[in-house]
Amino acid sequence: MVKEGYGYGLPLLLTAAGLLALHLYLSGAIFLVLAALVLNFFRDPDREVPQNPGFIVSPADGKIVQVVDETHDGRPVRRLSIFMSPLDVHVNRSPIAGVIRNVSYRKGAFSVASKDEASVENEQNVFTLEGEQGTIIVKQIAGAVARRIVFWKRVGDRVARGERVGLIKFGSRVDLILEPGTEWQVRVGDHVHAGSSILATTKSSP
Repeated sequence: MVKEGYGYGLPLLLTAAGLLALHLYLSGAIFLVLAALVLNFFRDPDREVPQNPGFIVSPADGKIVQVVDETHDGRPVRRLSIFMSPLDVHVNRSPIAGVIRNVSYRKGAFSVASKDEASVENEQNVFTLEGEQGTIIVKQIAGAVARRIVFWKRVGDRVARGERVGLIKFGSRVDLILEPGTEWQVRVGDHVHAGSSILATTKSSP
């Protein structure tokens, strides 16, 4: 479990213990269930990361809701969007090995993260990775419930493929923006896992 989970889960556990000590069993049980749900949300399982240098892995757990061609800064790109429900693991990972070249945070709306407009309108943290696969942009996007984006890295940090880089609390969305020339291994509707699911391959893949 990530450390951020203790700040949410422990108060609920202590409240449950106090209510049970006062023989308020129903209220205590409710708080125990809430504590279990919160602690489960902040779980952080280990993942087996594919080692092939041409693989681009998922930055998030969740369901792929969009794969679209568009433009970014005047150049053609392809965007893949992953919707993270409150039941998914919410730790985000690096899709490739590389160096973080830019990090920018932008305030915005908190509409439902599965909607198309969330990629543009919602609060988000955007970081750019540069590696052997080229330049990849990752957007951590807040949703209707999530109001807190966490990012643990800084510009200039070198990260490994599948390395933990942050999380979004309580339901959200992650967008991956890739340059042309990648071969997609997934489609809309697929469920993926951060750090282990292969989203795309580049020419360096066998």
